[in-house]
Amino acid sequence: MSDSPSTVVLSGSSGYIGRYLRRYYEDRGIRVRTIGRGTASDATWSDHRGVVDVLDGSDVVVNLAGRSVSCRYNKTNADEIMTSRVQTTSQLGRALAEVHQAPTLWINASTGTIYRDSRDRPMDERSGDIGSGFSVEVARAWERELFDADAKIRKVALRMSIVLGAGGGAINPIIDLARVGLGGKMGDGGQKFSWVHVADVARVLDHLYDHPDISGPVNVATPFPVTNEELMQQVRNTLGRSHGLPTPAWLLQFGARVIRTEAELVLKSRWVDPHVLRDSGFEFRYPKLGDALADIASETPRGLLPVTLG
Repeated sequence: MSDSPSTVVLSGSSGYIGRYLRRYYEDRGIRVRTIGRGTASDATWSDHRGVVDVLDGSDVVVNLAGRSVSCRYNKTNADEIMTSRVQTTSQLGRALAEVHQAPTLWINASTGTIYRDSRDRPMDERSGDIGSGFSVEVARAWERELFDADAKIRKVALRMSIVLGAGGGAINPIIDLARVGLGGKMGDGGQKFSWVHVADVARVLDHLYDHPDISGPVNVATPFPVTNEELMQQVRNTLGRSHGLPTPAWLLQFGARVIRTEAELVLKSRWVDPHVLRDSGFEFRYPKLGDALADIASETPRGLLPVTLG
């Protein structure tokens, strides 16, 4: 890395990725200012002037704010998922247009789920097909708010794939399933699983800061996706479990209702290609799933892990 920011503004710092990034920056002596809903943040979303002041003089702003999508998409939850992303992005845009000394880079979370269900070819930033459905509409609105904002700074939409790392996030329920003997394929097991280690998410942000020629959508996924069946097999191998019962699609649909989430989260085939990162010379620390799972397992305690649902 050729240079580092001195001050980063981070919104959504209470989530799994946000907590990791805050530690990542602070461990390197980089000042982190936060925007959130609670008084522990340096500025709250209800205080527009406070948001402007926090942004002023910073080097980069990273917006991860948004309600968890691990829930049923009823009207109440769907409205919260949409507004929690669009409204915070809109407010950041208005505030950034008012600061005296604006950051040089605005990185806003998005999702690789913006692409269609794909088993035939990978989806990159230039030729990927945008999908349909609620999750896609959220992603489109989220990115539209970012790129239409009046703030005249470089903007990047992080189209993140499934983020894996020890201590939380998407891997905990998968580990739990394997540990109780249900770690077989989900559905037919052929759906693509694009993923990225949380450590590489942080390194991607460094890479973007170092490459002022990069703007627009950026896919954040390792170049080596696996199928769901391969994912579950590698998880079992890592945990020393020789067998795992498969879960047919109909049972996933039923179980998703019971635990108040959506089966789409595991049944949709996400095949996300990191074209921009690859072409700009980014090298993943964890390109292969086996190495990522070994790292996660080395930091994961025995027994069932906490999972936030509903």
